[in-house]
Amino acid sequence: MEKLYYTIAETAEETGISKSNLRFWEKEFSKLRPHRNERGTRFYTEEDIQLIKEIIFLKKQNLKNPGANAKLRDKKDEITRKQQIAEKLTSIKENLREIAKFL
Repeated sequence: MEKLYYTIAETAEETGISKSNLRFWEKEFSKLRPHRNERGTRFYTEEDIQLIKEIIFLKKQNLKNPGANAKLRDKKDEITRKQQIAEKLTSIKENLREIAKFL
């Protein structure tokens, strides 16, 4: 069963982005708004984690934060699709490397 909310530590581990960078990105990317409890503790949803992965994908294309933010606003569906394709291709590449070890 999937969790509804993830802590900043769990999110950082899942995405490979440091906690401090996640906090910084909240200020830079208007769509990244994790839920907070009364004490201010951040809780990320699956949608937040997907958005972080899309930001990472855009940053790997050498986009600066303002450019990535604009792309997220304008072409969200296209970015999601491309990011998911890139993840699948990376997974396939890793699987092929594992297979090549056995040959």
